Amino acid sequence: MIRPRRAPASLAVALAAVAAVALSGCVAKTEVASGDALTVTSTDSSCEVSATAAKSGALTFAVSNTSSQVSEFYLLAEDGLRIVGEVENIAPGAERTLTVVAQPGRYKTLCKPGMVGEGVGRADFTVTGDAVAVTGVDAEQKQKAVDLYAAFVKDQVEQLVPAVDTFATAYESGQDDQAREQFPTVRAFYERIEPVAESLGDLDPRIDYREVDAVAEGLDWTGFHRIEKDLWVPKKDALNADGETPAWQDWSPSTPAQRAAFGDRLIADVGELNDYVHSDDFQEALDAQGVAGISNGAIALLDEVATGKITGEEDWWSGTDLSDFAANVEGSEMAFSLVADFASATGSEGAELTKEITRRYDDLEAALAQHGSLTDGFVAYRTLTDDDKRTLTDLINALAEPLSRLTATVLQ
Repeated sequence: MIRPRRAPASLAVALAAVAAVALSGCVAKTEVASGDALTVTSTDSSCEVSATAAKSGALTFAVSNTSSQVSEFYLLAEDGLRIVGEVENIAPGAERTLTVVAQPGRYKTLCKPGMVGEGVGRADFTVTGDAVAVTGVDAEQKQKAVDLYAAFVKDQVEQLVPAVDTFATAYESGQDDQAREQFPTVRAFYERIEPVAESLGDLDPRIDYREVDAVAEGLDWTGFHRIEKDLWVPKKDALNADGETPAWQDWSPSTPAQRAAFGDRLIADVGELNDYVHSDDFQEALDAQGVAGISNGAIALLDEVATGKITGEEDWWSGTDLSDFAANVEGSEMAFSLVADFASATGSEGAELTKEITRRYDDLEAALAQHGSLTDGFVAYRTLTDDDKRTLTDLINALAEPLSRLTATVLQ
């Protein structure tokens, strides 16, 4: 992140996709399908769902945890990121139910024994039938959106924890090739939910400050970017991201003992973040902000793209800025999927605004995809031409204007 150059939170960001779920209470009851509950069995290594398809409407999943650990069950949108519904803290031997109102489309199911990592038994799930009508919005539906956003954040941090542990182990043991390969992938989990960490005082600086920012604020420099510089050692005549400070000024490659300290500190800081997002304080903070907090969180993520990733200043030594860029966009997309219906329900202007935001995101994502993907990797930032950078910048700016009206529209 680049805090000294942070722009005011006047930008906004949105998802170029139709929301995957109609939140209960916004649904015309006569159109809600009913039926027997789907059964789910969560084990230590599998997530067995009794069917791979269902009719649109109210779906109930009866989840039995036969694993040796506390588990979770998720119904995800097709992209594997947006959480349509989840049930957590299912003790070994216990049963819980999840009820959602699902629109026609393709989804994913998975279980997460231990409530950490990427989960097990990820499988396709299809919902067929007619679209379920949305008839209005109320406080209950807005709270549901907040709860789903909380679930998304927790899921990303739960995946971040083991990924950071593996990354730090490779770094501490001198397996630099492995650590370099993992660096952009691990950071993606963090970049999707970065505004949450930024709200916690010095936690984000400990995890994600660049060297020039830490020095400017008189802070100890730790976290991802401290490790990054060890993994991509700069040339002797290189300059830091400020374009002025010599890269080797008051810096030298870390000793094995220092690597151990930096790696362990990153693990501890990410552990602290994980504790927070699973605490009552986190839920209370989200509840207090309501859907405006979701919208403004998406705004902050586009701000991250505009002030750091698009300039190549974030991952100065590795050149992996486009991976951060893509992860910021994905986090923003997820947030918008939870508030889009509220904006559209305000009337014709809100519906047109949602369509425009969606179209702008389609354009931005298409341009970004020309340079790679989070799955297969992106080209190094330094390989972008001036025209490439200008195209991406113009698309971000084109998105920023309609997005700046999103929060006010959602709150109508």
